[in-house]
Amino acid sequence: MTKDLEDVLERIRQWPRQRQEDAAEILLEMERQDSSGYRLTDAQAEEVARIQRDIREGRGTFATDEQMALLWRPCGL
Repeated sequence: MTKDLEDVLERIRQWPRQRQEDAAEILLEMERQDSSGYRLTDAQAEEVARIQRDIREGRGTFATDEQMALLWRPCGL
């Protein structure tokens, strides 16, 4: 185990119960993702990183609720 992980786990022990449960759920989700057969290609991972960077730097845009509703309508959602 890394020193950083040991340090944060020690601090987490002092957190309120609900916050500890939230942290556990995040780690469990990471574990589930690791066991998934789905993987991004290098190109897909680079595209995700680019989009995240654009959003952080104020260049990204999000679909409106109306645009998302139109997208999902054919799926019955």
